[in-house]
Amino acid sequence: MGSILVVASKVKAFVKEKSGGMSTSAAVMEVLTRIIENECVKAIEKAKQDGRKTVMDRDFQSS
Repeated sequence: MGSILVVASKVKAFVKEKSGGMSTSAAVMEVLTRIIENECVKAIEKAKQDGRKTVMDRDFQSS
């Protein structure tokens, strides 16, 4: 895995706000990064299959 792809402070603030005060483990950032990386790889493949060189929002939508 490369660098972390999420902004930890934003994720922690979101979880705290939505949960009514819960904290977020630092390990969550690594898990979210893996999820994002996997979804990006799938979107890249979809764009390639469609003959495009640009990944678009629709490439992230499940069919």
